[in-house]
Amino acid sequence: MVAAAAFLGLKYVVPAIIPETPLFLAMRSAGPTVAPYLAILLLVPMPFAYLNGRRKRQLVDTHRRISEIRGLSWREFEEYVAEIYRRRGYTVRENLADGPDGGVDIRLERDGKPHIVQCKHWKSNKVGVTVVRELYGVMVSEGALSAAVVTTGMFTEEARQFAADKAIDLIDGAQLEGLIGQPATRHAQPTQADATALDCPHCGSTLVRRKARRGSRAGQAFWGCSSFPQCRYTRNI
Repeated sequence: MVAAAAFLGLKYVVPAIIPETPLFLAMRSAGPTVAPYLAILLLVPMPFAYLNGRRKRQLVDTHRRISEIRGLSWREFEEYVAEIYRRRGYTVRENLADGPDGGVDIRLERDGKPHIVQCKHWKSNKVGVTVVRELYGVMVSEGALSAAVVTTGMFTEEARQFAADKAIDLIDGAQLEGLIGQPATRHAQPTQADATALDCPHCGSTLVRRKARRGSRAGQAFWGCSSFPQCRYTRNI
């Protein structure tokens, strides 16, 4: 689209709006000449972007089991997780820099609402509460609607307890393996791994895991709408 706009603008618009004076004569004549070359230059990244997107799609299609996923490099694992969220309807922006980005590896957006994801390509170590607590701090400071930590390993019980009543989804290796083949439906019964991927059937906001603090079900976890108190939809786990 940018290439087409540049071509049409230089080829037809520029000569039409620039006055025929000696001062602008060179610009009038140069525009149509430069137009095809600039359009071609802007089109050069297209095949590379297509091939890179195809590579990421094949990465998910050819690595279905957790043993295969653990064989990926840390960069491939981040691309793998990003592609899963992309298939579930999110706009995905990966952290392509080698350095840290506040603990955020992937930034998501859907319906104008931001979400953040951190990937831990750990095969044996358990992800502890420190990682989850730090990501929660980033989520709050950035105003993200929810956060997720995705790992090929497992989480400590302390980490799970910390995330239980917060809009943080903890996806371990077993849950990630099950998440791959799930369709991105809006009204399917959610699992813990779907907390940042499914919407409230009443208002369309994200469902998050919460814990009842009072009443007859105090201490029990449930799925609640992130738009609370505007929307009070809940669902049993």
